Amino acid sequence: MSLQTEVVPANDAGINRAAEIILEGMPVAVPTETVYGLAADATDAKAVARIYAAKGRPSFNPLIVHVASLEEAQRLGVFSDKAMALAEAHWPGPLTLVLPHRGESGIAGLVTAGLDTLAIRCPAHPVMRQLIETVGKPLAAPSANASGRISPTSPAHVLASLDERIPLILDGGPCERGIESTIVAVDGDEVRLLRRGPIEVAADEADDGKVEAPGMLANHYAPSKKIRLDATYPAPDEILIGYGDVEGELTLGEDPVTAAARLFAALHEADASPHPRIAVAPIPGDGLAAAIRDRLQRAAAPRD
Repeated sequence: MSLQTEVVPANDAGINRAAEIILEGMPVAVPTETVYGLAADATDAKAVARIYAAKGRPSFNPLIVHVASLEEAQRLGVFSDKAMALAEAHWPGPLTLVLPHRGESGIAGLVTAGLDTLAIRCPAHPVMRQLIETVGKPLAAPSANASGRISPTSPAHVLASLDERIPLILDGGPCERGIESTIVAVDGDEVRLLRRGPIEVAADEADDGKVEAPGMLANHYAPSKKIRLDATYPAPDEILIGYGDVEGELTLGEDPVTAAARLFAALHEADASPHPRIAVAPIPGDGLAAAIRDRLQRAAAPRD
């Protein structure tokens, strides 16, 4: 879908306009102290799917949820004493904490990529903070660039890769830091470094190959059951997840945005069904459809 991308000053009027667009279910580009982010309502699965569609993201890695306060973060994730200490020392700022997810938080499953953890950051940039407060909801916001492109630190960088893919860029000038946030996973007193960034944190190196946060490159959530892809009908022992013209007991819908929004919920439901195996209908197309196929291929890959 081609859009006319508007670049507006990050003043009160611009931020109010950006908030309206986000509440309509679309993503907008916004400055943070690290890089420009592509922000959407983290509780709206279709809005989050449109982030992936705009970026042409090749797979569904977890996204960082941005909040305006520690109190808001505590409603989304479970904070140990160690996590609290890190948040109090470095927030607002460029530190992302990966924490156990409170299941009742309302965060869309596409944000967590089906995991039971959530990546949370309280940014310091005044524009991003005002936008979160104006929207009144947590915002999922990966970097505002096409997948595989250099991370953007100015509105011109965003426009160079996302022109006609998103409706609005908030122009807050160049970013201060220029590199993405440090990411650590905190489990009780254990702290593991998942991505290096502007903040130095005493942590063990993560080396188990799991994807827990953006920028990590291994398989992540997969059902416990075997998955058969490109199925047009179910075998007797399978539950079929349909798409488009292929009807199933469960469905991903009729279009890639809806399919991306429903993907992880459908996999969870199929995994909890009495059927011992899962079949998934073909997902033809490029862009977001290709990202869905990539995720399904990872989920269907043989596991040790």
